[in-house]
Amino acid sequence: MADKPELKIVKPNGFSLDKFKTKGGAAAASVDTLQAALMHRKIKEAKDFVRLHKNEDEFWTPELCFVNVPTKGQKRDTLHLIDEELAVSYLVDGQVERFRLALASKPFDAFFLCHVPSQNLDNEWNSSALLACEQAKSMWVQVTSRKGDGVDGYQTRVARDTGAFPEPQWPTQSLAQLLEVTFANRMIDHENHPGLLRLIGARQELG
Repeated sequence: MADKPELKIVKPNGFSLDKFKTKGGAAAASVDTLQAALMHRKIKEAKDFVRLHKNEDEFWTPELCFVNVPTKGQKRDTLHLIDEELAVSYLVDGQVERFRLALASKPFDAFFLCHVPSQNLDNEWNSSALLACEQAKSMWVQVTSRKGDGVDGYQTRVARDTGAFPEPQWPTQSLAQLLEVTFANRMIDHENHPGLLRLIGARQELG
């Protein structure tokens, strides 16, 4: 009987990165980083230099309607958008706030939504805050209260050097998209919304 050929066992060569190596072609298209939910605040609450987006048509809202809702587990009430018809039907006027929002940034792309006054502009606090917001479209400004000096209104200080901070690299999302993310679950648009039920003291059905 002829001898059987020797059976050779091919040993694995181990893990190799070869198939993951780049082939020298063009780099993949860059992917924009989506902006997460933004903080929102008055310009003086930034406590830093601030810029507002100069494109008022696309990155400043019209006047919107807001209400603060007490929220379980939170020390501060939570700001909600609310349909004005619902606000007028169910809430007292003192509960409702009306102002604009503008996309803003502190130095080095620390983005937030800035409250822009749109009511009672004969009030020094509101008029001086609005003026600061307008100035911030073209320069870095810092806003502080003058109350300590016995004066109503805000003082606006412009950065000493125009190039002190780089120009903001604004998010690529539209303002509507940023608002949708920021106010997710905080848009009161129907009479059974939990936020409205909390404000009027109505019983909420447990899911």
